[in-house]
Amino acid sequence: MIDQEKIKEAVRLLLEGIGEDPTRAGLIDTPDRVARMWTELAAGYEQTAKEPLSRIFPVESGEMVLEKDITFYSTCEHHLMPFYGKAHVAYVPDGKVVGLSKLARTVEVFARRLQIQEQMTGQIADAMMEFLKPKGVMVVLEAEHMCMTARGIKKPGSKTVTICTRGVFQDNEALQTRFFQMLGK
Repeated sequence: MIDQEKIKEAVRLLLEGIGEDPTRAGLIDTPDRVARMWTELAAGYEQTAKEPLSRIFPVESGEMVLEKDITFYSTCEHHLMPFYGKAHVAYVPDGKVVGLSKLARTVEVFARRLQIQEQMTGQIADAMMEFLKPKGVMVVLEAEHMCMTARGIKKPGSKTVTICTRGVFQDNEALQTRFFQMLGK
């Protein structure tokens, strides 16, 4: 459970720590606004992928299903700065499919936590394997990290790409190639 009072106190301390006056007119409501913001940004801690991935429908086809360009926003656990981008999620059904919006909801469950992109990619794939039980899953995340663009090395526009394969995607280059062709890459 998110403790808004602790977040407010931490923001007041942060403001003091950088030399600001938390009672200044422009900052007086900032601790409350930040606490409400973190309730939204960290909502994934109170969710699991089981709920969206349990809404399944029978299907006879065993062809790949790809949902691409799922926009996500997450927060880097190393610097508490945003990273954001697109998720591309594919699976080969084994007698059942899930509603397409449920793939986006699954991405959101893991994006709404303090995260590293590499871990998030695997979490999405593992949740799909566990709850949907397809023949295989492939997840690609492409993201820009503010910890690289706004501070440190300062390279705006650079993107990090992570890939995770499970099941039939793991050693099947033809299936992986088809995935990337469907992405238009």
